Amino acid sequence: MTAERRLRVLVVEDSITVRERLCEVIGSDPGLELVASADDGRRAVELCALHRPDVITMDMMLPGMTGLEATEHIMARQPTPILIVSSSNNRGELFRTYDALAAGAVDVLEKPRGDEADGAWEQSFLAAVRMVARIRVITHPRAKLRDLGRDSRPAAIGARRTTAPIAIAARPPCDVLAIGASTGGPGAVAELLAALAPAMDVPIVLVIHIGELFGAALAEWLGTRSQRRVVMATDGAPVAAFAGGVVMAPPGRHLVVRHQLLRFSDAAPRHSCRPSVDVLFESIERDYGARAAACLLTGMGKDGAAGLLRIRIAGGLTIAQDEGTCVVYGMPREAALLGAAQHILPLPEIGRALSRWLVGRGGQTS
Repeated sequence: MTAERRLRVLVVEDSITVRERLCEVIGSDPGLELVASADDGRRAVELCALHRPDVITMDMMLPGMTGLEATEHIMARQPTPILIVSSSNNRGELFRTYDALAAGAVDVLEKPRGDEADGAWEQSFLAAVRMVARIRVITHPRAKLRDLGRDSRPAAIGARRTTAPIAIAARPPCDVLAIGASTGGPGAVAELLAALAPAMDVPIVLVIHIGELFGAALAEWLGTRSQRRVVMATDGAPVAAFAGGVVMAPPGRHLVVRHQLLRFSDAAPRHSCRPSVDVLFESIERDYGARAAACLLTGMGKDGAAGLLRIRIAGGLTIAQDEGTCVVYGMPREAALLGAAQHILPLPEIGRALSRWLVGRGGQTS
């Protein structure tokens, strides 16, 4: 029996102390091979083309070419799974992290702080490297067009319509739109929100899986990318208060709707996730039934699929992102297998489709 091929890793980090630690941790794992390391973005691009690694760990704050610029360049020319290893205590660095995720990086991990339990950070790092390496990435069209100096929004590569246009006849008014996303979610949610018609004034409730340390500025970043008001939820706020805007579950807490008020829950994680998309969707179905719309975007696992099915059975509108435009076709795939999604659409079409139905169709429930 032949031995399993080791995963080949390129480490990009300008701090020599952190870089040496990352290289040491990778070298300690018999299933990983350190092919090279770099201390700036331009060298990272060169080494990626030379070695064609299976996965890259990427810092954001690099001299010369930044980690964001290197990510965009790599995803446009030599698509490779990228794990961002960065700090979460700087707003500018957080924004660059979200931009890199939108440009095609797969996931993000906090840099070691030095106060972790022995071996805890190393285990998380190795697990993240292995997970990211499994993701099949494609040439990222937004990065490609940026390289070419163009500003127009690209159509997604490999996207194709899988359903007929959404019919609006005989549908009840809509009181809420719920969105769930995980791996690849920041970029997907930003693109969807930006594609919604400005006149779409239905409140949007969002659950997105992202590490608690990296969720602090995500609402603000989504707002700058979509030109919509995006805020973190507050316990007890009425859903209707966010008409035309977006309210987002705080990292680490479930967000539910009861009597059309937002409520937090510290119940056990669902599918290892808190907040959970299923928990939100199920509460939306109980409160709104057919007067709800829900959309399940890119993500690993199956969170959200069962909740989407409940909304569909109740008569609400349900949409899942198609395989060709997902960073990870996990959650939407589970929804498709369950028959939970009435419509399976490429990401660039979801916002337009929702706008066709939701503009002018908001309602008020008693």
